[in-house]
Amino acid sequence: MQPTGILETAIYAADLDAAEHFYGTILGLKRVTRVGNRHVFFTCGDQMLLVFNPEETRQPYREGSLPIPPHGAVGQCHFAFRATAGELDSWKRHLEGHGIEIESVVDWPQGGRSLYVRDPAGNSVEFAEPRIWGF
Repeated sequence: MQPTGILETAIYAADLDAAEHFYGTILGLKRVTRVGNRHVFFTCGDQMLLVFNPEETRQPYREGSLPIPPHGAVGQCHFAFRATAGELDSWKRHLEGHGIEIESVVDWPQGGRSLYVRDPAGNSVEFAEPRIWGF
C-alpha cells in the first residue's frame, strides 16, 4: 500500500489573526472554518492548509462527538505551494506589493525555480515549480 497524495498540510501560528490575514487576504486562500483561537482552515486546490495555535492544540478537543487527539509543534516549519514559472514572477510582485520580504529565490541545478518568504509566524513558505522534483 502507498498513499496517493497529501490531503492536509498543518502549520502552527500563535497569532491566528495575522495568519488568517496572510493566507486568506494576501495569498487569497478560501477560509473554510475558524474555531476561536484554536485553528483556521483554508482550501488550496483540492488540499487543505490547517493553521493551528500550538498552545490550544495541546489540549484535548472534541468537535461534536468526534474526539480530536492533542497535537502540536513548536518552532518554524516549511511547506511549498505549487507555481508555474510565470506565476513565480507574479507572486514576487504581489508579495512585495504587500510588503512581504522575499527571503530567497533559488534556480535549482536540475531545473525549476523557487521563491521563499516567511509568514507572520516565521514559517518558511515556498512557491516552487513542480519540476524541481521532476513533476
